[in-house]
Amino acid sequence: MKNIVILISGGGSNMAAIVKASQRDAWHDKFGARVAAVISNKASAAGLVFAAEHGLATEVLDHKAFDSREAFDAALANVIDRFDVPGQPALVVLAGFMRILTPGFVNRYQGRLLNIHPSLLPAFPGLHTHQRALDAGCQVAGATVHQVTAELDHGPILAQAVVPVLPGDSADTLAVRVLTQEHRIYPQAIADLLRKIP
Repeated sequence: MKNIVILISGGGSNMAAIVKASQRDAWHDKFGARVAAVISNKASAAGLVFAAEHGLATEVLDHKAFDSREAFDAALANVIDRFDVPGQPALVVLAGFMRILTPGFVNRYQGRLLNIHPSLLPAFPGLHTHQRALDAGCQVAGATVHQVTAELDHGPILAQAVVPVLPGDSADTLAVRVLTQEHRIYPQAIADLLRKIP
């Protein structure tokens, strides 16, 4: 069984989209895969409630309890690795996980650590992507699913979705349209990757 571990920090709408897709499309039967756990660095993350209601293991690991990023990442890796199956290490999916991960953590999960970013990378890595797209006069915006590397918001692109920037758009209205596409392409990109894993 290929286990998927999802990391969140808040509402977890992308996590919910992935869980729903995995159940609707029978990833268990089709790919021998399942979402096994949802881990958050915040106990208040609303996504934990959704995860628990859908029978998933949940864990909270408060980053404030650790002296350094390295110490937190080491503890996080220990939790994730509990869901590794011999010969089939877990796929680790960042879904609104608001922590910059250390190079050591990224290297540990190289090739199986995914993220979604609300821009058409390589444009607008980092924060405030929608406002930056508006300020730049972009006619389109979008979202990117990519494999995580040590460089923030870089790494091989697995999927992208484009949305138009409409007259009168604010960062908030644009964000809503982009998020709708995130919910579509993130599960699709994970399914495509699972297809390729023996």
